[in-house]
Amino acid sequence: MLNKIYINADGGSRGNPGPGAIGVTIRDSKNNYLVFHKEFIGKATNNAAEYRALVKSLELASKFTNKEVNLFMDSELIIRQMKGEYKVTAGNLVLFFMKAKKLEKNFEKVNYKHVRREDKFQSKADALVNEALDARELK
Repeated sequence: MLNKIYINADGGSRGNPGPGAIGVTIRDSKNNYLVFHKEFIGKATNNAAEYRALVKSLELASKFTNKEVNLFMDSELIIRQMKGEYKVTAGNLVLFFMKAKKLEKNFEKVNYKHVRREDKFQSKADALVNEALDARELK
């Protein structure tokens, strides 16, 4: 088990709501990639897809650490909600929020940080979302 991992998570939909997907990367402290996860999630809003990515990130993280998780997302809303700076008011997001808060308990510490989509690590998670959506459209 590692002492610290770094996760970039992203979710998105085409149409909002529309076909949605998530992308997650997990790195160790030397920036070696441990996981590339992409998944089509069906019809979703952008915010629901972002939360689905967050939940999947925390589920995957428990395979690598129970210590410190550093989670980066380009959704300022989700990051601020997870840090307790904003309330979760949308009914469809409350269950995702509660599930994420429950998963946080698997770790000693979870740090949330907002990053721009252009961040070199975040752009990989964004690319995974688009790969999952593109692959679905080809079917």
